[in-house]
Amino acid sequence: MDPIISLRSITKRYHTGHLALNDVSLEIPSGLTGMLGPNGAGKSTMIKILLGLLKPSSGSGEVLGIPLDKDQVKIRSLVGYMPEDDCYIEGISGVEMVQFAAQLNGYTRTESLRRAHEVLDFCGMEQERYRPADTYSTGMRQKLKFAQAIVHDPQLLILDEPTSGLDPGERQLMLRRIKQLSERLDMSVFICTHILPDVQDTCDYVVVIAAGEVRAADTVETLQSPPSPSVEVSVIGNIEDFQRIVNSNGYVTVTNANNSLTVVGNDLIDSNKMWHWATEAGVSISSLTPTRQSLDQIFLQVISEEDHAN
Repeated sequence: MDPIISLRSITKRYHTGHLALNDVSLEIPSGLTGMLGPNGAGKSTMIKILLGLLKPSSGSGEVLGIPLDKDQVKIRSLVGYMPEDDCYIEGISGVEMVQFAAQLNGYTRTESLRRAHEVLDFCGMEQERYRPADTYSTGMRQKLKFAQAIVHDPQLLILDEPTSGLDPGERQLMLRRIKQLSERLDMSVFICTHILPDVQDTCDYVVVIAAGEVRAADTVETLQSPPSPSVEVSVIGNIEDFQRIVNSNGYVTVTNANNSLTVVGNDLIDSNKMWHWATEAGVSISSLTPTRQSLDQIFLQVISEEDHAN
């Protein structure tokens, strides 16, 4: 399938001289993608370029197959955008704000009102939809921005910190709605966030950006795979005898808490051998699972590489 976003050597340098993006080449597949990066990494600049609100200093690309330098209005008509900052008009009710967003996207007044109520139902907004938006709590404003972003049924949804300010329960509901849009309506979603669990729990593909450069871009499964095959083995019994046997057979081991070992090898680790060596050591294996790098580890590694470069 063609990528929903394709960037080639995109560079953005502001008139102040600040280099926000440096030679970014990237292809984003359809589905759920998360973009992670520290403050000042270039995430906001990238979003603005994707929406046609900023022109890159150099480079080219497409969003949904449309060249960035050809038809920015067409791109924005096919994309739903939820900004990080508040987006409402004082004195206007929530349902009127969503209706207004639908009208901006070409719906008639009557159809816009129907669509507004439909998406507000989906977002869990009850009678508060009739209150002025400037009286809303932070969580309710997040729901309102989300409803405005999806009211025109976009092909691509760009969300900037969608769970910011939400309590744990509402955060889970927001992530569930995002997944429903992707799975049921085949809507591609691009989430920009600093909350790593949101990406790990929701996304299929991850982009890590730092200092204006893409440091990692791959599926979550691939990124979390360790550089060398490894398993975590928990045992009942004397772990030292088991560890000695494993080491004598050419594997590297690391002792963990709770009577477990991380076993690292050059090739795919044969679990049958682990069971055999456990019997030889007189211990029982209570669990044996492939190890995975967390997104926290990957993210911290990228940051440490940036600090080292600086």
